[in-house]
Amino acid sequence: MRIHNGSTLFALTAIALAAGCKKTDNSTVNYINAINAYYASRPECLWTEPLKLPVQADTSNTAKTSGYDALVDQGLLLRTTAEKKVFIIASKQVTNYDLSENGRKAWTASVDQPGYGNFCFGTRTVSGVDASSPTTDQPGSSTTVTYHSTLSSVPAWASAAETQSAFPRLQSELAGPLTSTATLKNTTSGWVVATAPEPRAGSASGGSNASGADGSIVR
Repeated sequence: MRIHNGSTLFALTAIALAAGCKKTDNSTVNYINAINAYYASRPECLWTEPLKLPVQADTSNTAKTSGYDALVDQGLLLRTTAEKKVFIIASKQVTNYDLSENGRKAWTASVDQPGYGNFCFGTRTVSGVDASSPTTDQPGSSTTVTYHSTLSSVPAWASAAETQSAFPRLQSELAGPLTSTATLKNTTSGWVVATAPEPRAGSASGGSNASGADGSIVR
């Protein structure tokens, strides 16, 4: 008879458990993996829609410039002033914003819209599952999962008080764990997110998507 020591037995047990866990099993581990896979390609970003840079804003409109100015303070944008002709005999002061060298490193370019992009500040990961509706391990079955998630790899510019003040949604996103629900569907390849996760009422990130700079061009 061959006798295994404790560490070998533990390793063999872990391998056996892993082998017995199929991607189609209705298990918490599979739910977490499915939601994390969904988030992996959807980082959280400053603007809800990609922004085109350079961008121009009216210097007198602080609602437009405050967000950009906060990014200038964090070294992500460069700011220059100029005059824009409104009528033949009139003009107004405008501010131009463009990516700095550090900004280009932090900029996430849009794959669908050349010249557009966003500043992304982290990717959500599930930190725990609170509940799931009854289901089976058969393809075609579904479940609604309630879970909480946190942001990982948050850059220093996103944690700065000036940036969070200019972008209220950023502040709420970083405030703490976000409780959400998502509908998952079982496929022959395993569980996948069927409907986009939605924050539950009263959770940390249930606030507005508004920001101090919406990316519109001065007219």
